Amino acid sequence: MPESTTRGGTQTEVVLFDFNGVIVDDEEQHREALTSVLGDSGIPLAREQYYGEYLGWNDEMCFVTAFRSAKQDLSGARLAELVREKSRRYEALIRRSLLLVPGAGEFVDRAAGAFRLGIVSGALRREIEIVLERTGLKRHFEVIVSAEDVEACKPDPAGYLRAHAALGRRQAVAPAACIAIEDSLPGMAAARAAGMRCVMLTTSHSQETLNGEGAEFVWTSFTGHDPGELLTLGRQ
Repeated sequence: MPESTTRGGTQTEVVLFDFNGVIVDDEEQHREALTSVLGDSGIPLAREQYYGEYLGWNDEMCFVTAFRSAKQDLSGARLAELVREKSRRYEALIRRSLLLVPGAGEFVDRAAGAFRLGIVSGALRREIEIVLERTGLKRHFEVIVSAEDVEACKPDPAGYLRAHAALGRRQAVAPAACIAIEDSLPGMAAARAAGMRCVMLTTSHSQETLNGEGAEFVWTSFTGHDPGELLTLGRQ
């Protein structure tokens, strides 16, 4: 266990990463897979609509919302089938082209020497593990919360609260000592609702938009940033 560092009050102990658009640069693959599966049911999804309305939701929420908007019925069995098919198409895309967010691999490697690390994502666990295993990053994460682990997706704080509880079973940690790294507005809302502070990446929203939402830090990527910068977010 790496030593924690204190600066000015609250101890910064944990960094919790969103996954899509934060570690792996795959929002376009998710959009393409979702759009393709919806298209099979005659439901169009424009790129602008995906990034403006659907970003940050898990697959179930995306399908439920799209079918409701199209005034089409959606049974539980059909929903499960759509989620599986979307995941298959996403995996095929990601196996052909896997890109990390610039600087993410190096940042995670360095952060593991100073903080406890976790992932809180609306992605399916299998999708997360494929990327982490292929990039060698899985060993750094103490806890992974995926779509299957919670009933409500972001902006509900359920994922962050579950990660906090899992971390606490090993060693108690205050929510204020946990820093989230997100790229979506629902993600930032979820982290804040869990009592955590948040760094935002401009993977999916402009810097102006994120500054307007009051993000503590806004980074274009991890390149040029050091995990030590997160220590200032641990101050009261």
